[in-house]
Formats: sequence, structure tokens, C-alpha cells
Amino acid sequence: MSEREFAKKAGDNLELLRVKKPLVHNITNYVVMNWTANILLAIGVSPVMAHAHEEVEEMTSFAGALVLNIGTLTPYWIDSMVIAGKKANALKVPVILDPVGSGATKLRTDSAKRILDEVLVTVVRGNASEVLSLAQKGSHTKGVDSIHRVEEAAESASSLATELKTVLAITGAVDLITNGDQVLRVSNGHELMGCVTGTGCAATAIIGAFLAVEPDAVKAAASALAYFGLAGEKAAAKADGPGSFQPALLDALYNIKAEHVSKGAKIF
Repeated sequence: MSEREFAKKAGDNLELLRVKKPLVHNITNYVVMNWTANILLAIGVSPVMAHAHEEVEEMTSFAGALVLNIGTLTPYWIDSMVIAGKKANALKVPVILDPVGSGATKLRTDSAKRILDEVLVTVVRGNASEVLSLAQKGSHTKGVDSIHRVEEAAESASSLATELKTVLAITGAVDLITNGDQVLRVSNGHELMGCVTGTGCAATAIIGAFLAVEPDAVKAAASALAYFGLAGEKAAAKADGPGSFQPALLDALYNIKAEHVSKGAKIF
């Protein structure tokens, strides 16, 4: 597909998402829970946040996608993620994992790897350091921030995607998406997106929403990241700084139409 065709596909996926309004089940972190729910509402889908062992399987059975985010992890929550993930696999519900801070501590790295071992994950979305930590011994992150550039992970990303049997979406100044064979890049976005907490987690949740309507995980991730990045560009044009950027981003996600994405998405 050409860049124009990918952009058109992204716009079509946004339109389909708003027609179908899927439920997206999030087992996510305390820091971003409210923000993530508002992000998903703004794009036109229904969020639910449920982590109790007693209900995660039932909740997953209603969902179009399952989002797993280890930002404020505990062993109980990781167990919830595995339980929900196995149910999602049984029902063929797509699963997206955000390995927040993987590589920073043994608990985070081991938890991310446990989920990947026990659950068939459709997409892993992380920064370059988080993704590299899933494969390389000795790769460390700076808390939840990346100390690697996307292109530093590009060489190993394809082989890692093949090894993990998943799609990797590595986000940064230019996002990289690969399933091991196909590689796409998305150059939408703005530097202010890195100045407020939760934008990476929001990107993960939006990819989850797009997975609920687009069966090709590479195209779903690219569509979601182009749309989210375009919203960041539009929000930054109206914002004076991080404080005004965050609500402007919600407004932009809500107001962007499919035709805007078809014209403005930069997928190549």
C-alpha cells in the first residue's frame, strides 16, 4: 500500500470505530485510569476498568479488545491480567500489552515477560527501551522514560516480533510498527505529547480500540498512532504549554473526523 492508501485506511478505521463503538476492557494503572477512560470516550468507544479476579473473565467476554498496562503493578494485578488475557485468547479478543517501565526493575521486566509467556498478545506498545528490555539482558530504562531512540530498536524489532509472535509498536519521534515481516513508520505527533503524563498509555488504549475493528494488527496500530499523533499536532497548535495541551488533546481526538485522518495521516 502507498502512503495515501494507508492514510485512507486509517480514516476508514476511525469511521468504523465510531460506528461500532466497541467496549474496551482496561486493566491499567492508577496514574492514568481516569485519563485513559476519558481518552476512549473522546474517540467514540466505551471504556471499562475492571481488575478483580472474580469478574475479569466475564468483563473480557463483553469486550472488543483487552488492554493490559503494568504501570502500577502488583502481583494481584498481574494475575488479573493473565486470567483476562487467557479468556481473551479463548474468545479471540485482541490483547494489547503496555510494558510500562520494563527494564527498570526486575518485577516489571519479569511481569511483562510472564504475560507474554502465558498470553497470546496481539500488539506490544512501548518506548524503545521498554521493548528492548523484553529481549536484551542488561537493557535498562530511566523509570518509564526511554533512554533509547526508536531507530536503535529498529534492527532488533523485526526479529523480536517474530520471536514473540506479536506486533511491536515502538513509539517515539517517529513510531515504528512491525510484525517481523512488514515494517511501517508513523511520523505524526508533537513534542508536547511527552510533557504530560499518560500519553503513552493513551496511545496503547487507542490501539486497543482500533484492534476491535481492524483485524490486521499492523494496520490497526498504524491507524491508531497516526490518528493520535494528528490529534497531538492539532492540540499543540492551540496550547500554550502542557497545562492547556492536555484538555486540547481530548478535544482534538473528539473533533477529528475520518476525512481529516485520511488527509493528515503520515504512514509510510
